[in-house]
Amino acid sequence: MGKLDEKEGAFKVSVPRGDRDVRATGVRMAPPMGLTSWASFEHVGQHTVVRGDMVQLEDQVNPIMSATFDNDLDVTALHNYFLWETPRVMFMHIGGEGGMPHAEIDPANSSLDPAKIEAVLLRKGDLSSGVYKVVVGRPTRMHGGVMGSTMGIDTWAAFAGSDDQAVVDCDFAMLEAELQPVPMALRRSGINIVAIHQRMTGESPRINFLHYWGIGSAQALAEGLRAALDKTQESKRRNVQ
Repeated sequence: MGKLDEKEGAFKVSVPRGDRDVRATGVRMAPPMGLTSWASFEHVGQHTVVRGDMVQLEDQVNPIMSATFDNDLDVTALHNYFLWETPRVMFMHIGGEGGMPHAEIDPANSSLDPAKIEAVLLRKGDLSSGVYKVVVGRPTRMHGGVMGSTMGIDTWAAFAGSDDQAVVDCDFAMLEAELQPVPMALRRSGINIVAIHQRMTGESPRINFLHYWGIGSAQALAEGLRAALDKTQESKRRNVQ
């Protein structure tokens, strides 16, 4: 459960660790005695700061530490609170900050070079009103026929801005087998996932749609999209005939 401290402007989430019977010198340790993980979030300037304390058993220390590092958080301390407890309990303090990507971009003033994006994606797009759009069809079969890009069954990416600072937003059409590798590839490139959902029923193969939003250099954004598209190549070879 989480609670907002309006005076301090911080939101704190607490997770009691009452799932294990922890005893120290015969005393049963209840969550209020220190066995509660927590994380607090506070907005500072353009960033959100997080601090927390993770309660974990010994065999959970390294998996949790890996997950912390994988999500760009810092591990600031690892230690014990008690003596002679069974099972052994460790405490990991974490911290970090993040912010909403921000850029002053007006498509009317776009100066990015479409050829550089094409060189990465190996696909041509169209430039209109300062927005460079690339469309990749992902056909499926429904209602007795094949539905393609014109019917909205496609992946598309729209780029605007300059070579140094650009924005990309997109629909990404994925088969079910691509639901994990595609967003993973986008996140590894620093591109934000906005939504994952279905639009249709009864289609074969089943198509899921992902929306994303990214800000960065046009080259980096194109490389992120290319990495995600590459996760679909094997599936595309088995596409609807």
